[in-house]
Amino acid sequence: MAETVATTAHRRTPSSLLGMVIFITSELMFFGALFGAYFTIRAQSGEWPPPGTPHIETVRTAIFTVFLVASSFTQHLGVLAIRKGDGDGLLRWTAITIALGAVFLAGQGIEYALLFGENFTIGSNVFGTLFFTMTGFHGLHVAGGLLMLAIVGAKGRMGHFTADRHGPAEAVGYYWHFVDVVWIFLFLVLYILT
Repeated sequence: MAETVATTAHRRTPSSLLGMVIFITSELMFFGALFGAYFTIRAQSGEWPPPGTPHIETVRTAIFTVFLVASSFTQHLGVLAIRKGDGDGLLRWTAITIALGAVFLAGQGIEYALLFGENFTIGSNVFGTLFFTMTGFHGLHVAGGLLMLAIVGAKGRMGHFTADRHGPAEAVGYYWHFVDVVWIFLFLVLYILT
């Protein structure tokens, strides 16, 4: 009987994973509302993007997108490593994920600086409002994800994660994958389909 209880407890979903799934669900609703606003406004506009909107550079952003998508794979490799009890692997892949995410965020900063240089801002027109709101909130989510990854790295160095206890590291991985998937949709909508 004691063995059955221990086995059942061992299979239980860690609260950190459950909490992250609930959080991601609320974030899906948030970004869903932003996409809903975008498509509603676009459908009611005669010309899209509105006159005065500069060309949004797709190739440069596509290159930075590759860095973000690659970071999802490296994060997954980190989670796979700690599932096998490889703490060094978790640290190595988490560090690479942070570096790739930081490159993406720097790329967004470069893009903002170039657009601001063309006098295109959040107040320029409705497309500017939507573009900077949607990409800005995503950038904040990436920055938050980088902070969470840094915490995973710090706790990993202190030996907090093992093959049996790694729920928070996996939860951060879920969040990072969510941020990447949202960006793919943002990239398609704001850069490719505009």
